[in-house]
Amino acid sequence: MNTPHGGVALAAFRLDDPELVGSGDPGGMLRQVASSAAQVRIALRACDEADLSALRPDSRPRAIVTAGAGGSAFAGEVLAAICGPRSPVQVAGVSGYQLPGWVGAADLVIAVSRSGETAEVLALAAEAARRGCDLAGVGALGSPLQQVTQAARGTFVPVTSSGPARSTPWALAVPLLVIATRLGVARVEAAAYESAAAAMEDISHQCRPSSESFVNPAKSLALDLVGSLPLIWGGSPLAAAAARRFASQLAANAKYPSLAGVLPDVGHDQVAAFDGPFAPAPEPDFPAAEDFTGDSFDELSGQDIGSLADAPEDQALLRLVLLADPAGEHSAVTRAREAAASLAAARGIDVSEIAMDGSEPLLRLAGAVHLLDYASVYLGIACGIDPLAIAAIKDLRDLTEPPV
Repeated sequence: MNTPHGGVALAAFRLDDPELVGSGDPGGMLRQVASSAAQVRIALRACDEADLSALRPDSRPRAIVTAGAGGSAFAGEVLAAICGPRSPVQVAGVSGYQLPGWVGAADLVIAVSRSGETAEVLALAAEAARRGCDLAGVGALGSPLQQVTQAARGTFVPVTSSGPARSTPWALAVPLLVIATRLGVARVEAAAYESAAAAMEDISHQCRPSSESFVNPAKSLALDLVGSLPLIWGGSPLAAAAARRFASQLAANAKYPSLAGVLPDVGHDQVAAFDGPFAPAPEPDFPAAEDFTGDSFDELSGQDIGSLADAPEDQALLRLVLLADPAGEHSAVTRAREAAASLAAARGIDVSEIAMDGSEPLLRLAGAVHLLDYASVYLGIACGIDPLAIAAIKDLRDLTEPPV
């Protein structure tokens, strides 16, 4: 880890100097994140210009299956979270190279790939066509995905945003929401998109590189995470999607490990880590001075004293990141979230809580994801890591490609 506990001051120095922020982000990931509001508006225009006439409530499928990989898969998570458990049809995401056995001609498969060239997505789209599924594609204009979609007489929505898929979430997610709304599966009013875009513009202003860390919520969260092992928990469909997104972005942008979980399920497993080696050591329970005798000092050996010492200074400690969505949580989940925060504090574990504000689901999800995306990039910069670099991803891809 480039910045363990002793490096928090260095991390703060890097984030509070705009020139260092700029040099620490040579690929412009912060600019990509800042484009999120524009992504929403551009994607809406692309949907308006695309031929979506085949998508009507009377053609509603048995299920909507989203096919994606990597950053593109988040679009499917957005759709499933917005539709929620009350969706009139099943909404499921799939990755890899094979569709589930139950997917058939009564279902709609939406293949999502920003480049339109992702091998897994192309394989899933081709399989959907062979099974006679309705097929929709979201990807780059003129790409292989467009060709597969059009060959199957499906619906295609072009994506014009540049940059990696992980930095263009809304360019990919908005077409899925528009499609689901046309089918009567989702209910996203036109005004909700503009509300989400406006909220993201406000967050971009708060999180701009020139804003110092003590007033910049994304920089502040990034500094809180330096030297820690984050547990990221959400309790509603929206919060769970945001938690998984944050864990994914921390890995991709900051090369930083974390663990995402869903309340109340984490109460059966992940919460046990509060008592593990990455939790702060309990305060030594030394006897009062007046209770010591000469024999007592002899019995307390140097080894015993050492066993009561705190963890090594460079030991990463847990930090709990809670995504609070009161408008979308079950009351029992709210109690579990509040109890988790209390329990963590009692164990000496620091807690960060991100509130998902707003009445509309899209507004709440977009605001939280936008803030967390900024935080992931700032954490990479704080640790001296290029947020855009993906050497390990490319190396693994090269190693797994079939021989020519």
